Amino acid sequence: MMVIAKAWALKRHFDGFPKTSDFDLKKIELPNLKDGELLLESVFLSVDPYMRPYSRRDMKEGDIMIGTQVARVVESKNPAFTVGAFVVAGRGWRTHFISDGKDLQLLPSNWPESLPKSLALGTVGMPGLTAYFGLLEVCKMKPGETVLVNAAAGAVGSVVGQLAKIGGCKVVGCAGSDDKVAYLKKIGFDEAFNYNTVKSLDEALRKASPDGYDCFFDNVGGEFASVAINQMRKYGRIAVCGAISQYNDSVPQKGPYVQLPMIFKELQMEGFLVTRWNNRREEGLQALLKWVMEGKMKYHEQVTEGFENMPMAFIGMLKGENLGKAVVKV
Repeated sequence: MMVIAKAWALKRHFDGFPKTSDFDLKKIELPNLKDGELLLESVFLSVDPYMRPYSRRDMKEGDIMIGTQVARVVESKNPAFTVGAFVVAGRGWRTHFISDGKDLQLLPSNWPESLPKSLALGTVGMPGLTAYFGLLEVCKMKPGETVLVNAAAGAVGSVVGQLAKIGGCKVVGCAGSDDKVAYLKKIGFDEAFNYNTVKSLDEALRKASPDGYDCFFDNVGGEFASVAINQMRKYGRIAVCGAISQYNDSVPQKGPYVQLPMIFKELQMEGFLVTRWNNRREEGLQALLKWVMEGKMKYHEQVTEGFENMPMAFIGMLKGENLGKAVVKV
């Protein structure tokens, strides 16, 4: 049977904030399956901040937008995959695609029916693993320490805060709206504030933790990081996970320099990509899945219906309109 896939391509490189006109909806005719191949249809697609800087670095105009989906096997000529099985694939913004199976990851076999499969793109997926390894391996948090996380109501930040609580830490989070702050309090953050409404970020951080911070999980960069670094405790650790405050700048920001606070406080600051721990992926997913099933790890998803709304969901996420993980349901 002839399958026509729909796919979103990058029409032109983003200049400043992405616009819907930067995207192009394409139709792709898929060939019949060869032996060893399978046909998949996307069920949920992910929109993530990394897509903004990576598109500039890794994509040409006209390329299909990069990204990950939860997909269902529709037809299979590969004995390792049965029709109806669900997988995670990194095949970009498309409704259907053909695979030889090598680039697919089956959902954990103990995935409960009651759990939305979209969580494999969020809390029990790449963002959850980012929080898990960033906090445990880069921040090396210890019980009794104080952890600061920004963009705390997002896909990664909300997991960071809850993991830190599970690990016996005090957690301070900040986010960009009062609704998000209320959500952070609800999921167990000790302190939370809205960085858009506080008069002084410096004061808000000092009030939330007068003794400073042992760990800072930074998703934002820019001005926030420049202020927060001055409130780190001696031998503090900073995990540089993202810099969403800078992703849409056409002109790079000039900021204060980090060397003096780093020297005085003997800080460690380390950038990381979650792919470093690919060999421990299963360990991370099983730990996260267990905490979700035990109710220790709460999740919230911002679900946008309709593949045609993907660019809008992406732009909304970059503007901070999502609470928790932003996904698109086909």
